[in-house]
Amino acid sequence: MTAAAAPTRQADPLVVAIAYLGFIVLGIPGALLGVATPSIRENFALTLDTFGLLFIATTSGYFLASVISGRLFARFGAAAIFGASAVVSAVGLLGYIISPSWLIMLAFGVVAGLGAGLLDAGMNIYFAAHFGPRLMNWLHACFGIGATIGPLLMTFILNAGGTWRTGYIMVGGLYGGLALLFFLTQARWGGGAPQSKTDAPAPVSASAQETLRLPIVWVGILLFIAYAGLEMSAGQWAFSLFTEARSVDQNTAGLWVSIYWGSFTVGRIVFGAIVTYVKPATLIRACTGLVLVGALLLWWNPIPESGLIALSLYGFALAPIFALLVTNTQDTLGPKHGPNAIGFQVGAASLGLGVLPGLIGVLAEATGSLEVVPPILLVLVAIMAILYELTHNPRLAHVRDDG
Repeated sequence: MTAAAAPTRQADPLVVAIAYLGFIVLGIPGALLGVATPSIRENFALTLDTFGLLFIATTSGYFLASVISGRLFARFGAAAIFGASAVVSAVGLLGYIISPSWLIMLAFGVVAGLGAGLLDAGMNIYFAAHFGPRLMNWLHACFGIGATIGPLLMTFILNAGGTWRTGYIMVGGLYGGLALLFFLTQARWGGGAPQSKTDAPAPVSASAQETLRLPIVWVGILLFIAYAGLEMSAGQWAFSLFTEARSVDQNTAGLWVSIYWGSFTVGRIVFGAIVTYVKPATLIRACTGLVLVGALLLWWNPIPESGLIALSLYGFALAPIFALLVTNTQDTLGPKHGPNAIGFQVGAASLGLGVLPGLIGVLAEATGSLEVVPPILLVLVAIMAILYELTHNPRLAHVRDDG
């Protein structure tokens, strides 16, 4: 299938603004957790590998929501899905603050993951179907803004004498406000299934089984796992790596992690402005090479400031890749398979976000050192590069007409 034509839908400024706010809020909890990790571990007396169960819990909910999001989106419509996702997320995150035991917190982690997965996958489906790569990149830049705010917020709270639970009270409240915005603007979001970007009627949405028969979808699933593992493993474990393995001051380490997410955000804003002038394949390959350089520098660590420099380069280079891959999925598979495939890929990304950082915790516990983080990142970069090249294999990229 050839690339789809440019979107014809006129962007509603209020819809775009609320969507961007939603992704800012979506980005806060994961990055917040990176700084909160030592406090939560101390609160519940957890080892590194046991703490990794929280990643698995949130990932399970995130994954389930993502893989069914295409069908839910077609049936119930954008506003209903987005509003429900915000409510569920608020319940899960506010549940953290009342959890008397680790097992109960894990249960609320599943709930929080369900809400986040619905919002993430649903918004990606909506933007891929209706808007171009520029607005899509800026949507993901907003996630980076939230991820930048998260570590700064939690560092401020802890330094002010608060606890990690205070941070989750604030984020849960933000999700509650977001839910209200979605429900108040239902009429502006349109109907259910995304329409074709051309004037032709959209084909009937494919079943999940039909979409999963396409080899390119499975390559994309693995690709998104690797990408998400690269993004979150660095953001999640860098603080602990710096403070526990490299004796970096807590405030400095928190600032460095925020700069990582900040560079990620700046990258998405910058690339969002130039993405229409550069071939996506060229941009993805160049950025992958820079991610590799950043991971190598993080491992080498020749000077005390290496961590800051490495994370800044690493985050900036990662910035445009996710949005470009999502947009490419919609253009390649079209409105028949695109929503399902994007849901599967966002679900796969949730596995990378949750399972891979959790596995790093297990390996760190087994080896007795968080210095395992940089070499694992290098392996993930190599895997991502190989999988991306496979998406250009003519046999795998061929999309059957099942309709």
